[in-house]
Amino acid sequence: MILGAISGLTIVNIVLLILIAAYFVWSLYNYIRRRQVSTMLEEEDFQAGMRKAQVIDLREKKDFDAGHILGARNMPFTNFKARMSDLRDDMPIYLYDQTHSLSTRAVVLLAKQGYKDLYILKPGYAKWEGKTKKAKY
Repeated sequence: MILGAISGLTIVNIVLLILIAAYFVWSLYNYIRRRQVSTMLEEEDFQAGMRKAQVIDLREKKDFDAGHILGARNMPFTNFKARMSDLRDDMPIYLYDQTHSLSTRAVVLLAKQGYKDLYILKPGYAKWEGKTKKAKY
């Protein structure tokens, strides 16, 4: 009975270790891929270049309406694949979301389609201190 409980506990521990290792490998892969196809920008650099770029907010519309970077266009990640052809490939693309998890996935999709000048707001909108705009309703 004790031997069965120990081996069951050992199996659970092994499975947990495999899941944790898989999560870290996946995170490392995303980090490397993001660095290959885009540049992370601090807020100051993002603000300096955004007037000559397409600024895309990847959050859902309700979050965008609650507050977004002044001049940004909303393209929720949930339908980003369908709308990414609206983006110009001759201009830099500045992407942001609440942190930068959706932006990472978006730059990988854009890079596969041949887009080049891709930038991500490093701290994300959650820490944005620049000009913002809210919906009137």
